[in-house]
Amino acid sequence: MGRPPAKPIFPKLDRGVLPTLLGYVLRRAQSAVFADFAATFQAAGAALTPGEFGLLVLVARNTGLSQMALARALGIDRSTLVPILDRLQARGLLVRRRSPNDGRTHALALTASGDKALVRFTGLVRTHEKRIASRLSTTETRTLIGLLEKVRAGARSL
Repeated sequence: MGRPPAKPIFPKLDRGVLPTLLGYVLRRAQSAVFADFAATFQAAGAALTPGEFGLLVLVARNTGLSQMALARALGIDRSTLVPILDRLQARGLLVRRRSPNDGRTHALALTASGDKALVRFTGLVRTHEKRIASRLSTTETRTLIGLLEKVRAGARSL
């Protein structure tokens, strides 16, 4: 005779209204996606956050971008941005130079190492993206991105 099934260690939780709340479901999805991103980079012996990846892409694609414009594009304030830039600069991935247009601001650029690292990081991100979208069709992925942009546009920024 077989053994009776083991009782689950954690009983199934009654989440009440939570699964019907867009913000709750988005936050759970974000946590899972960020954990997968971190695991992807850790397995490759690399260290980078999703925010740092986005920052590097914006700097690479917008030569001479100012810190102020970057902070606005990322939706963060300058005091949050500066330590991130400091870390990436210390790793040799980017540099800050005096802007040729305005000596009071810094123009950002990737270093040669930053360019090379971004190619590697982009490959890791593509692998991660393929995995997290594996249960969606291409059309569903595009639709989801469009819907999430509508949600973002409808949220108030404080």
